[in-house]
Formats: sequence, C-alpha cells, structure tokens
Amino acid sequence: MSAPLFRPAGPQTLLPPEVTAPKRARTRRAENWTHDLKITIPLGLLILIAGACFLWPLVYPVPKPTGGSILDAGLPPFSPGHLFGTDAVGNDIFSRILYGGRVSFEVGVSVTAIGLVIGGLFGVIAGYLGGITDAVISRVLDVLIAFPALVLALAIAEGLGPSELHVIWALSFFGIPAVGRVARAATLALREQTFMLAARLAGTPRWRVVLRHILPNIMPQLMTFSLLGIGVIIILEGALSYLGLGIPPPNPSWGSMIANGQQTLSSQPELVLIPSAFLFVTVLSLNLLGDALRERWGVR
Repeated sequence: MSAPLFRPAGPQTLLPPEVTAPKRARTRRAENWTHDLKITIPLGLLILIAGACFLWPLVYPVPKPTGGSILDAGLPPFSPGHLFGTDAVGNDIFSRILYGGRVSFEVGVSVTAIGLVIGGLFGVIAGYLGGITDAVISRVLDVLIAFPALVLALAIAEGLGPSELHVIWALSFFGIPAVGRVARAATLALREQTFMLAARLAGTPRWRVVLRHILPNIMPQLMTFSLLGIGVIIILEGALSYLGLGIPPPNPSWGSMIANGQQTLSSQPELVLIPSAFLFVTVLSLNLLGDALRERWGVR
C-alpha cells in the first residue's frame, strides 16, 4: 500500500482562531509598548533637562552664573551650596550648566524654526510649482549646501562679533537648505497623488492646496528631520563657543565651559565632564526621539 501523497497538517500549523488571536494581540501590545518606550525615554530626558534649565532658577534660587567669589574657587562637587562645585574663578557650575543649557536650547530651536519657515516655504514652492521656479530654487539650495557652511558661520560670527543672535543667524545657513531639500522632495512625492490632481481639477486655489493638503502630509518628515537638526545645531553652537565665537564670556555656554575647563583638566576634570555629559545626553535624546517618531510615522 503506497504512502499518501499529502499528510494532514499537524496541530502546530493550523491553530484555531481563539488560540492565535490572543497571541497576535500580545505581540501587538509588546510592539506598542516597545515603541512607546522609544519615545517616552528620550522625550522624558529632554523635558527633564529643558525644564531644569528654564524653570529651576524660577522655582528654587541658584547662585548667579557669573560674578562668583574667588574665595570659593575650585570647590569640588557636592560642596555646601554648590552641587557641582565651582570653577577657577568661583562661579557655581550647576548654575552655569542651567543657564548654558538655555542658550543651547534657544539657539537650536531658533535656528531650526528659521530653517522650517524659510527653507520649508521655498521647498514647498519649488516642489509644487515645478518648472523654472523649481530649477532656480533647487540651484540656490544646491549652492548653499555645497558651500562650507561651517566656514561661513565662523566668518559671520567673527565679522559680527560673538553674541547669541549672531550665532543664530550664522547657523541658519545649515538649516535653510537642508529643510528646503526635504520639503521639496516630500512635495514632489505628493504632487502627482490622486487627491492632489482632484484638488487642482476642482479649481482649488494654490494656497489652499498647500495649507490643506501639502503641509499636513509633509509635516511628519519635517518634524523628524528638525529634531535631528536641533541636535546638530546644539553641537555647532558648542563648537563656536568652544572657539570663542559663540556666546561672549563670561556668559555661560556648554561649549565655552568645556573650553575653559581644559585649563584645569588635570586638577578638576568635572569642569569638562559635566557640561560634556549634558551636551551628550541632550543630543542623544534628540536623535533617539527623531528616530522613534520616524519609525512610528513611517517616514522614509
């Protein structure tokens, strides 16, 4: 008697729906929980750091970041009245971390906002109108991207002098062309979609198409890119301050604190390690949050 051509499926291959459904539900809950953690942890760290920088001095009094007493110079961390100690001239390190963090967040958010408004506007116009308008705007963006923007930022900061406002305008040359290219590419992908063609055939004004159809659909790409951009801008602001072209002394900045701490690195390494740790955690949290939102929203 010959063997049967087909074998009946075993119990492990065909499971009843009442068995497989709970398993799929548990898998979805586990995936959602993992995605939530990827967003919650970096977002919580950013809220904690930014909240401390902006709100702590308003809720709990801290020493001034400048004008410290030379009698308190070089105090180690956890000294009475000085959580992170003091620097070589007696300034409180914890206070300078808080006020320096304000500068980093203000510069990062301001530069990114300028890039979103100006670069996003030109990118949407180029992608939606096309033709000669697209060609001209794209070539301008290509020139700005090809130009060594860090050298330009150094030149602007050197020419205008060190100040927070000058740093913001100097670093804006990073954000405008990058956001413009992202906005243009996202708009081009939407322009030939069916709902866009229907809106144009219905005689919808261009400004209404942009506001109701283009901007809501490209905002996830712009938001995830902007979060990554804020981290880059914070690093660049720290680099300018490290070179003495950022925030004018004695005002604090994480980059200037790292630069000044090098003078006493062997005797007080915490003067470099503490601002470096805050800078590292902030930039890492921004990158992790941007990646998590990009994965959640399905942004390519």
